Amino acid sequence: MVQDPTQLPEWENLLALSRGSSSSNIADLFDTNPDRVKGYSVSCGGLYLDYSKNLVSDEVKNTLLALASASKLESRIKAMFQGERINITEDRAVLHTALRSREKSPIEENGVSIGDAIERQRNLLQIFSERVRAGDWKGSTGKTIRTIVNIGIGGSDLGPKFVCQALEEFAHPEMGFHFISNVDGACIRSLLNRLDPETTLFIVQSKSFTTQETLLNTSAAIRWCEENLGLEQAQASTHFVAVTANRAEAEAFGIQSAQIFEFWDWVGGRYSLWSSIGLPIALMVGYPRFMELLNGAATMDDHFRSAPFEANMPVIMALLGIWYSNFLGADSVAVIPYCERLGLLPSYLQQLDMESNGKSVSLEGKQLSYTTGPIVWGQTGTNGQHAFFQLLHQGTRLIPVDFIATVRDDLSSPAQHRVLLGNMLAQSAALMLGHPEVGAPPHQAYPGNRPSNTILMGRLMPTNLGALIALYEHKVFVQGVIWNINSFDQWGVELGKKMAKELLGGESGSNTKFDASTRHLLDLIEGHSGK
Repeated sequence: MVQDPTQLPEWENLLALSRGSSSSNIADLFDTNPDRVKGYSVSCGGLYLDYSKNLVSDEVKNTLLALASASKLESRIKAMFQGERINITEDRAVLHTALRSREKSPIEENGVSIGDAIERQRNLLQIFSERVRAGDWKGSTGKTIRTIVNIGIGGSDLGPKFVCQALEEFAHPEMGFHFISNVDGACIRSLLNRLDPETTLFIVQSKSFTTQETLLNTSAAIRWCEENLGLEQAQASTHFVAVTANRAEAEAFGIQSAQIFEFWDWVGGRYSLWSSIGLPIALMVGYPRFMELLNGAATMDDHFRSAPFEANMPVIMALLGIWYSNFLGADSVAVIPYCERLGLLPSYLQQLDMESNGKSVSLEGKQLSYTTGPIVWGQTGTNGQHAFFQLLHQGTRLIPVDFIATVRDDLSSPAQHRVLLGNMLAQSAALMLGHPEVGAPPHQAYPGNRPSNTILMGRLMPTNLGALIALYEHKVFVQGVIWNINSFDQWGVELGKKMAKELLGGESGSNTKFDASTRHLLDLIEGHSGK
């Protein structure tokens, strides 16, 4: 039975070790063991992780590994891959890994083979993406579709948008791709003013097909098509397709049944880019490369399931995060990709990590007495060096950093790429080593001893990108297991949406259930509307 991790002897041992960590120094660990990198690095799926620049001794590492075993991590991994309903608050299986499995899944959900369902949707995705890319999918006036606009929010936006930006090198040369998520009407208005309605296809992505922001933006797109193309019920035209887990709602909205792609309730939104939600990716880079993305993730899945914990990349990264969050007082982690095409990775990981592990209640429904999910933030290097690295180097907070870079970049000049990588390596070394500036003013001293991971990739390809995303997915899962929380629900996003509907639906002056501040602000807004 899962238990409070703070009651485990391994947790107590880590607490004892953390009390002595204030006097430990990463550089000293290298002096003690010049070959430290060999024991503090691991490779998988075209990724190389060097975690030697961490405030972790062999004793701490071994105790963290013991904590993972004591937390029954192995059985929890098995339970997820076997389709057990580990999302207990919603009574659902967690099967996003089946979407990218190289073998047909034998699991059934509600008497339906998920392997058959996945194959059916993959086939539809392939056929449609190939038709559009070949120019065989026409708009209402007979012109070839050449612009794709994805309308969605959260997992229906962040994942596909991140991957499309990362793989832009492989984009169809004659097609343009855009993503609309925010309900702020200025976003879609600004985009539509630049597009040709005759050659534009809208992909409406919503798991429930009731998402307020998505439906409002879609309605704006429908009006634009009707006004410019002379259509009635434009949503029923070839300018609109839908991706949803609620076919009935999409059909009721007016989308043609043959233009609806499906996924299922056992796929969480933030894990859905591997499903039909990945349609924009398949359209942009082609279906074969979309499958390469899935295969890269499957390689990381196999590694996660089979590698011993001491050589398991997701487990190692998760345990490092546990060490810093629960024992050394770090409340955030910075993700710094030294690759402009990975610029959306921090935003993507914010949802993946904070929506998954931003929980304060255990699986048993009890309030937690210990820290869970950290704040995830970051920006591309070298831009971040001129924004917030001051705090990383000389601030009072302990902030572990994940540096990520591609060793090869065919889109950059060799000289520029060398400078980019040189800056990353220099920053990781400077964070660790610091610089005392003996005799200089204290303001010019760098204390060092700041931890970081470095993840190196070869040329950015669909395969290693898939592995990178799956790495972070599994890292988040492992931490959720150790913290004894459900990483697969997101009840925290519901209350604000519910209250917004109540506030917006109320008659003027009828929002008496809200606090005085909110009522006052609403009165100010209503008083200025139309002025």
